[in-house]
Amino acid sequence: MNRRSLNWTLIALAAAAATGLAWWVNTQRDRLPDGIHRGNGRLEVERIEVAAKYPGRIIELPVHEGDLVKAGDVIARQDPTDLLAQRGAVEAARDRAAQAMQRAGAETEVRKVQARIAQLELDHATRLKQDALVSGAEVERRTAQRDGERAGILVATAAIGEATAARAEAQAQIQRINVALDDLVLRAPVAGRIEYRVVEPGSVIPSGGRVATLLNTAEVHMTVFLPTDVAGRLKLGDEARIVLDAAPQFVIPAVVSFVASEAQFTPKYVETASEREKLVFRVKLKVAPELASRYAPYVKAGLTGYGHVRGDATQAWPAALQVKLPLQAPAASKAASGAASAS
Repeated sequence: MNRRSLNWTLIALAAAAATGLAWWVNTQRDRLPDGIHRGNGRLEVERIEVAAKYPGRIIELPVHEGDLVKAGDVIARQDPTDLLAQRGAVEAARDRAAQAMQRAGAETEVRKVQARIAQLELDHATRLKQDALVSGAEVERRTAQRDGERAGILVATAAIGEATAARAEAQAQIQRINVALDDLVLRAPVAGRIEYRVVEPGSVIPSGGRVATLLNTAEVHMTVFLPTDVAGRLKLGDEARIVLDAAPQFVIPAVVSFVASEAQFTPKYVETASEREKLVFRVKLKVAPELASRYAPYVKAGLTGYGHVRGDATQAWPAALQVKLPLQAPAASKAASGAASAS
């Protein structure tokens, strides 16, 4: 019994020693050098809602969730039938206005010729009156005829202006319809990844109706919450480091892009070692757009991890927080290539 008790005692001591060693290793591994501070947070990616400007039916939706798209790639197309019919009607009105311009121009020339003839007849009647060969009433009649022809010139000239304005109005309507037709083709405003495809082909959506949600993979940051003594020493542009739980072997460079002007209580979803009642400042650590774009296939909103900052910008980063990225950026997926070629 004594030997058995001794064996159990040794086993218990060995287990306790192993547990203590594991705790010490984890503590030393997670321990940061003086002046280096961290906070846990989630990776956030700018979201863009791709929505329709005009109501209509979706006839094509070439992208799928997860596809990588370039700026200008087609996200969706709406049925243009109604607008094409409207444009045809306005083009006919423009042609009619152009013909009215030609007719009014020809009428103006005719009126000018008639006015010249009326002036000649008036001059002839005036000379005949001097020789008492015609009466004064004839001269007055010729004068009125000349004035009428001159007024006709003004009327015909006004008709030219009216037809010109009608043609310009029709042309403006055509341009507006062409712009609307372009707006029926919904394109990606920036390069990124399709997060959600909200509708399906055949759906009728209202003005402002969402079609898809696009993640702008060039705008990536992590939001962390830091106490006053840390946030107060930070300035915009300070270097930072991000380490994601999904890839702890990599260290992502970032910069401090935002420090809140007011303190707040630690949000419930953020677990910190300090008391929850302690006031903290919200700080954003932004990844350089060119770096985020290079590794766009890896960028996923919601990934958890730690953001690290330095209390002194001149302090060197420890070896564990030196920048370390994958040797090669991942290639775009075949689905993304297919979406790009469909545009």
